[in-house]
Amino acid sequence: MSFQTDTIHAGVGPDKAYGAIMTPIYQSSTFVFEDIGKHRGFDYTRSGNPTRKALEDSLCALEGCTSAVAVTTGMAAITTTLNLFRSGDEIICTDDCYGGTSRLMKTVEEHFGIRVHFVNLQDASNLLPFVNDNTRAVWVETPSNPLLNLVDITAVSDLAKVRGLLTIVDNTFLSPYGQKPFELGADIVVHSTTKYLNGHSDVVGGAVLSNSEDLDSRLKYLVNALGTCAQPFDCWLVLRGIKTLVVRMREHERNALAVAEFLDRHPKVKRVFYPGLPAHPQHHLAKKQQKSFGGMVSFELDGSIEELYKVLKATKLFALAESLGGVESLIEHPATMSHASMDSEHRQAAGITDSIIRLSVGIEDRDDLIADLQSALG
Repeated sequence: MSFQTDTIHAGVGPDKAYGAIMTPIYQSSTFVFEDIGKHRGFDYTRSGNPTRKALEDSLCALEGCTSAVAVTTGMAAITTTLNLFRSGDEIICTDDCYGGTSRLMKTVEEHFGIRVHFVNLQDASNLLPFVNDNTRAVWVETPSNPLLNLVDITAVSDLAKVRGLLTIVDNTFLSPYGQKPFELGADIVVHSTTKYLNGHSDVVGGAVLSNSEDLDSRLKYLVNALGTCAQPFDCWLVLRGIKTLVVRMREHERNALAVAEFLDRHPKVKRVFYPGLPAHPQHHLAKKQQKSFGGMVSFELDGSIEELYKVLKATKLFALAESLGGVESLIEHPATMSHASMDSEHRQAAGITDSIIRLSVGIEDRDDLIADLQSALG
């Protein structure tokens, strides 16, 4: 089946009880045993739930892997994955990552003794000086949040495999529509399903996917033990959103490219961050490893912080809000919003300056979106 057909049908089917075309919401905490030690595949919703399994099967089909665990949030996906490691282990992480990722990595380092090295992985060989006997994994975010820098997943995973390291890829910004990390050598893929997979800004969720029986077993154990499992209704909402993933992503990308091209020509914009622009320094890598350039655009304003705040407050269609990936357009200031939890020194070192604005470009009419930005920029 094609990817588009899989978004509609993979992992789901008519309900066997009554033929409902939509997956039922099994809003039950527990399931009756048929006999001592015998049940119909589910005993307690923390351990497993039919609605959650439908979402997990759908995600496996879309990402092209063998196992998925759906969890409560994107941060729960990261938390669950980090619990694969123990005190004394070391992880190499993309330096310009999401602020919440940075915060959690530093918390894990402080409280659990797992050392994290934040490294510019745009050149895969940059990870090599940080590899030692304690290194266990390379954590890749590509495109990065909010600078949309790219990491060559194949190059990183090839180096990691030689040294016995896991390659973990956060695929939230593109979704499996735009990028297939397992095809490029990844061992684990994490998602905030809140974003493009759901696409309607009405639920939070996450997922961790793997391609080995060992990782599958360990991740399922951790979800059950930690209690990070996603709830049935939340899973149903993500499943509903996935059915329109392809048509939404096509429009997100078309609009984002138009917005990026407009910003690239604007005299008050110093720099635009969008891999779909031919001038982006990693445009060719984007064409090589991505199936889409995505719907996220960031830009650096050529002006004072006061002028930047005026732009943030002047848009009408672009709502001033965190998160991303919904059908409605959002505008935000990473330094004071999504990346406020990343200390200033780390932000500056990674290139996330106070002058950067991040856009989640929705699926409204692109002329209206450009007119809104034109009015705000003046």
